[in-house]
Amino acid sequence: MGADFGRYRGSESKFSQWLRRRPKPQQSEVDDTAREALLLAVAEAGMPIAPAAHPVGYRCSCERIGCPTPARHPISFAWQTQSTTDRAQIERWARSQPQANFITATGMIHDVLDVPLSAGAQALERLLAAGIDVGPVARSGDDRMLFFTATRGTPEDEDEWWPCELDSHPETMDEHPGLRWHCRGSYVLLPPARLPGELDVRWVRGPENPLPDPLTLLETLTDACAQYADEADQSDLDHDSVAWPLSR
Repeated sequence: MGADFGRYRGSESKFSQWLRRRPKPQQSEVDDTAREALLLAVAEAGMPIAPAAHPVGYRCSCERIGCPTPARHPISFAWQTQSTTDRAQIERWARSQPQANFITATGMIHDVLDVPLSAGAQALERLLAAGIDVGPVARSGDDRMLFFTATRGTPEDEDEWWPCELDSHPETMDEHPGLRWHCRGSYVLLPPARLPGELDVRWVRGPENPLPDPLTLLETLTDACAQYADEADQSDLDHDSVAWPLSR
């Protein structure tokens, strides 16, 4: 992965094309041993994990009718207390639940800045070109990119907590179509994970990369998301200008 990525650092357009065209993995590409090793690498980096649902065709293994987040949510409602970095527990989960995805609970050791895929690809190019340390980065499905950072902390004094309008929680995801800041009380799906429609979650930069301060990434990510939103708005306007005469 690292070699492939380095080859495209010089060109934002080539890197974006690589993201779009990279072939989808088959289930056999991530065997049980490799899956377990990837999960343990996350735990060794200090990021707690817990089992999550997995796809059954285009449905979710939870069998909830109309599941709003198929294969993207924890199995247990107690996922915050269940999440762990304990190697023995993770090995038991991985071996007893070979189809399960896993989530990582944010806000304890790490946060995640979650952005649209095209904005994330542009931001990653800019950050690396500027020589800024970027931590682990994952691609989630065909629409989001996840930047793993150090957490803003969990102070004993609640008055010291620094709230942010970008804070995102499982029940508020739809309110943040641009940049989402996963911190206390939230989680993200962890690579390697399978999603309905033969999509996946995979590392672009692995968990061996140190977690950066989120503020070193925030400005670049915010700018990229603003550009993404402007382009989306312009695309909608162009579509409306073509469709309007046809509808009269």
